[in-house]
Amino acid sequence: MSNPRIPFQLSTNRPNLPPPDGKPTIVQVTVAVEYWPFDEPVPRKIVSGTHGQDHLPDVANYSWKEYGLRCGFPRILKVLQDRGIRANACMSAGIIDLYPDVAEACLKADWEFQGHCIHQKGLTAEDEAEVIAESRDRIEAFSGAPPRGWIGPGFRETFDTPDVLKAAGYDYVSEWMLDDLPCWMETKHGPLVAVPYTVDLNDSMIYVVDRHTSSEQYDRLMHCLDAIDAGLDLGPRVITLPFHEHIMGVLHRIGFVAKMLDALLTRDDVIFMTGGEICDWFTQAQAA
Repeated sequence: MSNPRIPFQLSTNRPNLPPPDGKPTIVQVTVAVEYWPFDEPVPRKIVSGTHGQDHLPDVANYSWKEYGLRCGFPRILKVLQDRGIRANACMSAGIIDLYPDVAEACLKADWEFQGHCIHQKGLTAEDEAEVIAESRDRIEAFSGAPPRGWIGPGFRETFDTPDVLKAAGYDYVSEWMLDDLPCWMETKHGPLVAVPYTVDLNDSMIYVVDRHTSSEQYDRLMHCLDAIDAGLDLGPRVITLPFHEHIMGVLHRIGFVAKMLDALLTRDDVIFMTGGEICDWFTQAQAA
């Protein structure tokens, strides 16, 4: 089976879209605000289980995650607020009840809320409609507006997830990382937008999976900007900076978050947008 959702198209054959506010380098910052249950195994660990065996409670890995909420999140929040940058809060809906100070800080900062399940457990065909709806309802009750975008934990989908998201009222999904621009996606209930995300600049991939040094995300961003400069004659491109508070909010990396944002702010071709703003720009520029 080839791609059943998004027709293939060479990037060089795509229409040259008008850049938002005349700025073709579109940057979105996505902060994963995640709830990890104490009584379940922690995926994507920083410390492997003793003799390769998982055990509960997993104090070391759970503490690493909660350190991110306690200490890393305030650091990332401050770096962004000091620079006037809105982020996507890719939020486990369980955060709202279990870590209310974190949820309130995201709301006060006027971040865009994105659905990200209830806690860090992927969707199954049996429960996805219920989980997607509950995530939407909890965020709407808290923030006053339903989330427009969705990212599943670990980018996990079933064959039906885009259909379920569209039926539940979502406007876009950000786990189809196959283009530098948004794409129209086919669902049973009408078109859905796929807003770009990233694996290559993803801090989880860089630091937890591949175990690079602290400067790696910054270094990759600089290389990306060098390459994107040569291709902007083809039109705007989207760069996503994903930050997990337990990864980029730690003391030896938070300085690189500031350096990345400052490097982007010095450029006159960069515009910071949230996922919903990117979705709106795209749908106005290119009809389904």
